[in-house]
Amino acid sequence: MGPLLALASAVCYGIVDFTGGLLSRRAHFAAVTFLGQLGGLALATAAALLFPTAAVRHVDLLWGALSGVGSGAAMHFLNRGLSHGAMSVVVPVSAVTGVALSVVCGVVLGDRPTAVAWLGIVLSAPALWMVCGGGTDGGGGVPDGLLASAGVALQYIALAQAGASSGLWPVAAGRVAAVLVLLPAAARHPRRLLLPPVHGVQALLVGAGAALGLILYLLAAQRQLLAVAVVLASLYPALPVILGVALLHERLSPKQMVGLMAAGVATVLLSLGR
Repeated sequence: MGPLLALASAVCYGIVDFTGGLLSRRAHFAAVTFLGQLGGLALATAAALLFPTAAVRHVDLLWGALSGVGSGAAMHFLNRGLSHGAMSVVVPVSAVTGVALSVVCGVVLGDRPTAVAWLGIVLSAPALWMVCGGGTDGGGGVPDGLLASAGVALQYIALAQAGASSGLWPVAAGRVAAVLVLLPAAARHPRRLLLPPVHGVQALLVGAGAALGLILYLLAAQRQLLAVAVVLASLYPALPVILGVALLHERLSPKQMVGLMAAGVATVLLSLGR
């Protein structure tokens, strides 16, 4: 069940990346990011109220809030990097480095992946890099990609520390923290938040999808090793590539085709070696 939940999280994040990327071409990315967090807060709160909860502990809420700080930072630096750097540099740097940091921290915290799982972990890094088309242009954005990766790692590691007794309230606490992290930037340019109603609703739905991805990841991390859950959930960059081919008639490069096949093999290895 753990691998399936982690892969479902990756599917959610992949759809969110694809739809959010399209929406950011029509509206300012800062508005899409901030309104998305509000949508995520609404969904996470509703889910937390409906999900069985034994006892909400303050320490779990703090871990959730710390995870939300990572989420807000990751989205800020990723979007800032994409605004002036090459997507083929920013996205793979943030994805691969975020996975590497999370795996290392998982091992430090006590994870002991099997040999098969380690093979899947090692294979996932070049797979993600190739799927994202890493290094195909010489654009900038590496510093922002690295900062975003730190936020991604903090998001995954902190949320995994929350106990199961608190249900989904750590995810809701994280959305509150993410809103507060992004609020100063939104307050400096309030007119950016005035989107057409259809775009505003779309931004809220994108954020709700991201919150659903985090909920699925939290449930996955409670059922298997942190390192395995993070890597499986982080395979989300493959889905926007596939959707781009299916819906936008984009063409895959040979590097991306190899990356998708490697990601598939890594998924099988991680599922078998958890």
